[in-house]
Amino acid sequence: MYHSTGTHEQYASALEIKIDPADGVPIYRQIVNQIRYSVASGLLEPGEELPTIRALALTLRVTPNTIVKAYEELESAGVVQKRHGSGTFVSGERTRLADRERRRIIEQRIDALLAEAHHLGFSLEELFRLIHRRKALMSDGKMELKANDTGGS
Repeated sequence: MYHSTGTHEQYASALEIKIDPADGVPIYRQIVNQIRYSVASGLLEPGEELPTIRALALTLRVTPNTIVKAYEELESAGVVQKRHGSGTFVSGERTRLADRERRRIIEQRIDALLAEAHHLGFSLEELFRLIHRRKALMSDGKMELKANDTGGS
């Protein structure tokens, strides 16, 4: 959901937003998803100001209406707050929001993993064994944990 690939990626430096017009996911939704992830993971802190609509639109090379739509959805979800004349800021309700977002993100990834495992013919027991083995490798430092990886679409 959060990982975008392709040769047409564009970046917003302050937020590390990656958009891919060829992804199939609407650009505003890619922005929303990545800001939600940044808030849930603590990369964006409560009270932190987001780029202005114009600045982010210029950086990402999208229309300001795309940013407006993304920011409005984030505001209606309680992720950000608009302060008239001051800008758009990460909501102060970080703990509750972060917990809810963290759970939503991991549940989506679990659902995708379970579906893929089913299609590949893995039993739940086999999947658990693989998860435990991969976790052990990470704990032993034999496998690098990709903390900044933002998953699949």
